Amino acid sequence: MRALLFSVVKKTAKVAGIALAVLLIYRMVESQTGPALHPWHTWTAPEMSAKAIDGATFADYLRQEGVIFSEMQREVVDKAAGDEQTPINRYYRRSLVWPGQFERDGNRSFILLPQGRPRGAVVLLHGLTDSPYSVQHIAADYQRRGFVAVAPRMPGHGTAPGALSDVDWPQWMATTRLAVREARRLAGNGVPLQLVGYSNGGALAMKYALDALEDPHLARPQQLILISPMIGVSSFARFAGLAGLPALLPPFAKAAWLNLQPEYNPFKYNSFPVNAARQSWLLTQALQKQLRQAAHGKTLPGLPPVLAFQSVMDSTVSSRAVVEMLFNQLPLNGSELVLFDINQTATLRALYRPASWVAVNALLPAPPRRYAVTVIANASARTLNTAARTLPAGETEERVEPLANPWSADIYSLSHVALPFPPDDDLYGTRPAHPHRYGINLGNAALRGETGVLIVGMDAVMRLTANPFYGYMMQRIERTLPAEKK
Repeated sequence: MRALLFSVVKKTAKVAGIALAVLLIYRMVESQTGPALHPWHTWTAPEMSAKAIDGATFADYLRQEGVIFSEMQREVVDKAAGDEQTPINRYYRRSLVWPGQFERDGNRSFILLPQGRPRGAVVLLHGLTDSPYSVQHIAADYQRRGFVAVAPRMPGHGTAPGALSDVDWPQWMATTRLAVREARRLAGNGVPLQLVGYSNGGALAMKYALDALEDPHLARPQQLILISPMIGVSSFARFAGLAGLPALLPPFAKAAWLNLQPEYNPFKYNSFPVNAARQSWLLTQALQKQLRQAAHGKTLPGLPPVLAFQSVMDSTVSSRAVVEMLFNQLPLNGSELVLFDINQTATLRALYRPASWVAVNALLPAPPRRYAVTVIANASARTLNTAARTLPAGETEERVEPLANPWSADIYSLSHVALPFPPDDDLYGTRPAHPHRYGINLGNAALRGETGVLIVGMDAVMRLTANPFYGYMMQRIERTLPAEKK
C-alpha cells in the first residue's frame, strides 16, 4: 500500500512539474510579444516600509510622498522621449493628461477639514491601481457635514504602475492605521469614526475593523461604508506569482505584467503588474480567514454596522463573496447590503447572458436574514423608472420606495469602477461639469467606428465609469451620520 501511495504521489508531482514547466515556457514566449516596457513600468518608488509607517506621523508620510513624486518627476517624466511624447501620455509633461498641470493632483493624499468643531472623523481608502481622486467626492460630502476626512495614497499608487511591483499589502494596512491615527488626532476621541473603503480599500477597511476587535490600541470605527468591496477575487490571482516567475530573468521582464496598456488616465493606472494581483489575493485570503475565525470565536457581535454598495455585475471583484463570505457571517447589528441590479428593460436585453436576468436572486439566501437588503431595480419589467426594494433584517415583506432617477436606455448595468463617481465628475462622469478639466473625459464618449483604430480595447471605453444612482448612495451614507447638535 505504501509503495502504491508513493507511486501515485510521485506521478502527481511529475504531472504538476510538467504543467508548471509548460506554464513558464508559455509565459516566456508570451512576454516577448505586445508593447514594450517604458520607464513608468520599470521605475519603483522609495515607499516607506510597513514598520516605518507604523512609527511615523502623517506629516512624515506626506514628506516621503513629496520625495517620491519628485523622484518620479526626475526619473520618469523628465526623461520622456521619442514616441513617449504623446498628447495622451500622463508621463509626458506637455500632454493633456499630465497630473502636474492640474490645480490639485488627485494622486496625492489629502485631508479635508470642516468649518467649526468636527462632529466626526472619516478615513477614506481608495482601490487597487487607483488614487485618492476616487474618493474625493465622498470626502467632500463628509466635510460639508462637519467631518474631518483623511484620504491617504496607498503605497505603490498614484505615481507610476511600476511602483506596484514593489509593495505588499501590509504596507497598505499600516497606511490605513496611520490615517486613522491622524483622523483621531484632528477630530478628537469623543466623536464618531467611520471608515469608507472602495474596492481594495473595502478589504482594508474591513480588516482594520476586525483588527480593532483584537487590539485595544486601535481606534474602533462606529460605521463601515464599503463600495464595490474586494472581499474575494478570481482564483487566477492565487497563481499570479507563478506567472511572474520568468521575470526573474532580465530578457523576460515583461512577464512581471499581466497587462500593458497606454497610460492615458491621469489618476489611475491602466497597466497591471503581477504583484498587484498577488497582493490583492493575499489580502483577501487574510481577511476571509479572519472573518471565519471571528465568526467561530463569537467576536463578530462587536463589529460596527456595515453598509455596502455592490453591483450584481462586477468583473473585478466577486459579488458572491460579498454576500457569502461577508454578509452571511455578520451578526444582527444593523448592517445592510445595497445591490444594483441590471437594467431589465435596456434595448439590448436580448443579448444579456440568461444568468444576469436573475443574478440578484441567485446571490441572496432566502429570507429572513440577519442583515437588510435593498435592491435598486426597474420599478416594473416594462419601465426605465426605478425603485429601491428593501427587505429589513429578520423580515420577509419588502418595502418599495420609488426613486427619482430612471435608468438610461443605453446603460445595461453598473460596473465595479462606476460606484464612487457622480455623473458630473469631470474625468469619469457621463455629464461632466467641466469636460476638459483633466484633458480627457472617460465617461461621456459615444464611440462608433472600426475595430483596431483606438489605442485601447473596446471593453475599456464601453465600461460605465459613473454611477447614475450616486445621489441615492450618498443619501444612504448620510443616514448613518449622527444627528447634528442644535
